[in-house]
Amino acid sequence: MLNNSNNSATLKISSTKSIKLFKKEPPLVLQSPLSGVSDRCFRQLVRRWAPDALLFTEMVNATSLELGFGRYKVEELADEIGPVAVQLFDHRPTALAEAARRAEASGAVLIDINMGCPVRKIARKGGGSALIRSPDLAAKIVESVANAVKLPVTVKTRLGWCNSSANPLGFALMLQEAGAQRLCLHGRTREQGFKGRADWHAIAAVRQQLRIPVIANGDITSPNDALNCLAITGAAGVMVGRASMGAPWLVGRLQAVLNGAPDPGEPTSYERLTLARDHLQMLLAEKGEHGLMIARKHLSWTCIGFPGAPQLRHALMRAATAEATQSLLEEAQKQL
Repeated sequence: MLNNSNNSATLKISSTKSIKLFKKEPPLVLQSPLSGVSDRCFRQLVRRWAPDALLFTEMVNATSLELGFGRYKVEELADEIGPVAVQLFDHRPTALAEAARRAEASGAVLIDINMGCPVRKIARKGGGSALIRSPDLAAKIVESVANAVKLPVTVKTRLGWCNSSANPLGFALMLQEAGAQRLCLHGRTREQGFKGRADWHAIAAVRQQLRIPVIANGDITSPNDALNCLAITGAAGVMVGRASMGAPWLVGRLQAVLNGAPDPGEPTSYERLTLARDHLQMLLAEKGEHGLMIARKHLSWTCIGFPGAPQLRHALMRAATAEATQSLLEEAQKQL
């Protein structure tokens, strides 16, 4: 059960694992679900620096699961080392409940419902941030999913649809009463997308009125950001998103500092290139030839910050084969 004391709250689940949803010392550090990024290969890299972190799948469309598409995103969890949560999105309570059951059976340790994705094609279908404008439906979804599984059910959302209509506290209270056991709040509205600064003070105002733990999200790019965000919000932890693209070590850095250890810093340029080579080989082994297409964006994010990096990225994006890509990375290492 969930213990909402000032010191800690650990939720025991039906499997042999337990998830620390809230612990004052140290705060929780989460890797955000990132569409097209946080697949199994990326999660394996994150675990090199943060082996015990709670990680998330990419967003999973409940309707697609129902139709038989994308099932590998949840079915592969049984063989994965370390706790993994599944983030679902849709607008139909029954579809989300069934998807949650499937994720639970596959080994997920937590179900997160996306109610914050600002992407138009998601919101246009009634999912993601569109649910902010349908609070009764959002509450019904949480209740339906919570009743369908024994796992913790959490929600990731934003401050509102737009500044003129934002009511983050009212929305959060409805989710809490519907059965959400934790809230991750991004400090921007859907209208803002990823523009401007995340409003950590608005997150603090919501956190102060809730019984359930709140995770702060938005503009967490370094250990200093995490410390400043926690000081302002009083949140149970932070979630890192876009800043971890090409930087799977970021969760580990934040964990170290929030645990009171020295900041291990970023990898050297040589280590970055080794990581890029490893990631390429992992994607090729997992996805076959298509792995090269997926790898290109990761390589462009990782290969930065050293002499010749812009020229290397330009060449990598145009390399026709995996062998040519690997050779470019090896040659770049020799030049350092």
